[in-house]
This record gives sequence, C-alpha cells and structure tokens, in this order.
Amino acid sequence: MANTYDTGRLNLPFVGISTFGKRPYVEDWSKIDADVAVMGAPFDFGTQFRAGARFGPRSVREASTLFSFGHAGAYDHEDDCTYLPAAVRIVDIGDADIIHTDTARSHANIKTGVQAMLAAGALPVVIGGDHSVNIPCIEAFEGHGDIHIFQIDAHLDFVDERHGVKVGHGSPMRRAAEKPYVTGLTQVGIRNVSSTSREGYEAARAMGTDILSVRQARALGAEGVIARIPKGARVYVTLDIDGFCPSIAPGTGTPSHGGFLYYEVLEMLQAIAQNHEVVGMDLVEVAPDYDPTQSTSILAAQILLNFLGFIFHARAGR
Repeated sequence: MANTYDTGRLNLPFVGISTFGKRPYVEDWSKIDADVAVMGAPFDFGTQFRAGARFGPRSVREASTLFSFGHAGAYDHEDDCTYLPAAVRIVDIGDADIIHTDTARSHANIKTGVQAMLAAGALPVVIGGDHSVNIPCIEAFEGHGDIHIFQIDAHLDFVDERHGVKVGHGSPMRRAAEKPYVTGLTQVGIRNVSSTSREGYEAARAMGTDILSVRQARALGAEGVIARIPKGARVYVTLDIDGFCPSIAPGTGTPSHGGFLYYEVLEMLQAIAQNHEVVGMDLVEVAPDYDPTQSTSILAAQILLNFLGFIFHARAGR
C-alpha cells in the first residue's frame, strides 16, 4: 500500500492500525532509525490490588490517534510555535514480549527493548504496564552515563522488600536509587496513605531523594519544583498516571484523591524539557477497564505527545 505521505490520504484517527500517534511500526529492533521509539510494556503482575494495566499500552495507543491529524506538527498559539513537525521521527516498535507469570523474563524482555532503543540513538518511551516496568527500564541505562529520575506519582514506591518480593510496583524507586549511575531522585505528588512506611521515607531521603507532596509542589510552582533538580542533570521521567487526581484519571489500579490537574503536570514537564536533557521516560499504571470514558488514556497520550513536543523544541533551540 502506498505511503500516506505520498498519496495524501486523509487517514482519519478512527481509520487504520493504532500505532502510537499513527507513526510507523518497526518490527525489527535492530533496524530502529528514529529520534523517538515507543514501546509497550503490558505487564501488570507487580500489582497488589487492582490489575488491568496490561491493557494500558493498547488503550494509550488508540487514544493517541486522536492527535494524529496531518503531518505538519501541532501549532500551539500560547507558545506560538509548532511542536512535533515531520522532522521529528517517531516510530512504534510494538510491545516487549510478556511471559505469563514470569516476572524475571518479562522484565528482561522490557530491558532488551529499551537497550535496543538506546543503541539506535532513539529517545526511549515506554508505556506500561504497572510501575514495576520502570525497573528494567532503568537497568537498561547502565553504561549510558549518570541520570536523575523525576517521578510524578501518588506513591513513593520505595519499598525494599515485601514478603520476599523486591520487584513489585511498590519498589521501582528503591531499586533505582540503588544504581550507581542514578545520582538522585525528585519524587513529586506523593500524598495521603502511601505505599511506603516511615522507614522507607527515611531510607529514600538518606539515599538522595527529594520528596514533594502535591500541596508542596503547588506552593513552589512548576518552575520552583524543577529548580530543585541539580543543574546539568540528565533526567529520566517516570509518570504514574495516579499522580493525577482520579477526577480526571480514574482509570488506574490505585487511585488517590488530591492529585495533580493537567496543566500542573504539563508545566513541570515543559520546565524539565527547557532546563535539562531528557534521556527517556515511561508512563505507567493506566488501567483502561476502570474508565469507560477513555479519558485516562486520552490524558496519557496527550501528556506524552506534548512532552515529546517540548523536548524536541527545546533541543532545536539549544
């Protein structure tokens, strides 16, 4: 079939295959040639309550087609610029292979996908899946220089071990903090009854993490929050959808009221892109079955596409 770019087909969002943003699909991970590579990690065996995030990648991809009109990029009248023009090459490399009940091998397959994206020089974007998928994502960065992790989440996710389990969705930030190439963490949105005990908070601070609640982040403002990240840090962003208030993002396994609203997160991400090199990201815990309106998946897709726009606009200006 002829390429859409050549034929001028309308290719409306509800037509065709739902790759991320309706961008090209690359099946062979040894042939990634792009600025951005998007991979699904449909793994939710790490959940301790409501599962369903295994369908997150599929739902976020479908939602992302809403923002796929044309190939000229997206003009933002507030910023007076066009984000994600055709010159920014984005591909969808499909999903990491998940092996039923086998966390270790499933995580290994996710790590392999991120390693392939990094080897190709593409910015890795991973759609989960529960938050444990962040563990293999961060492992893949070994040998790629120091990174600082910026986490948006309702929960600290700093559990060391629970009943012998060290790789659940309550543990990814603890596992990240243990890596010698992770120089620090900024954890924003942490609130209410969390996933981590007092001892976990004390351990997090001792291991170099900066913890902010939603109310503390609002008092600082987006620029104030991002100013706390060390200058010159290369930043990896992990965004748990439950960092948002469930009034706008109910489709998640562990909703926590009092979360961020859309522009609060968008402005923090824009400030990161303007002030730091972004080296990768994951967005996790979208569980679409809990949101029949699909608003949670649309929010996730919109945040990802906007953030990518900010990153490459900032890169072009440097």
